[in-house]
Amino acid sequence: MTVEQRDFAAPDEVREFGLGKAEIVKMAGSDIGRLVLHPGWRWSEHVKPIAGTEWCEAPHFQYHVAGTLHIQMTDGTEVEATPGQVTSVPAGHDAWVVGDEDVILIDWWGASHYAKP
Repeated sequence: MTVEQRDFAAPDEVREFGLGKAEIVKMAGSDIGRLVLHPGWRWSEHVKPIAGTEWCEAPHFQYHVAGTLHIQMTDGTEVEATPGQVTSVPAGHDAWVVGDEDVILIDWWGASHYAKP
C-alpha cells in the first residue's frame, strides 16, 4: 500500500439531485462520499425517483460535519444526527434536512451507488 491523499475540492464524480449533491472520491479501493444536502431536501422526494425504491436501500456509515439530519427507519425508529456524530444506518430508511442549515456528511458506506439509477 502507498500513501494516498485526496481532496473533495477535486472529486472523481459529482452526482447532483434535487436540493443536493454527492461528491465521490475513489481512494484505497473504496468510494467515499461527501453529501451536501440543502434545507428542504428529503430522500423520498429528491433521490427516490432516481433510486427507484420505496426506501433508501443503501447502508451508510457517516460522519456528520454540519446541519441536522432526521432519519426514519421502516420499523418506525427515528434519530437526529448532528455535527460531530457518527451514524451507522442500515438499508430501509428515509431522511431529511431539519432547519435552515445545509447538512454536510462524509459517507464511507453507501457512496458507491448513492443517487444512481
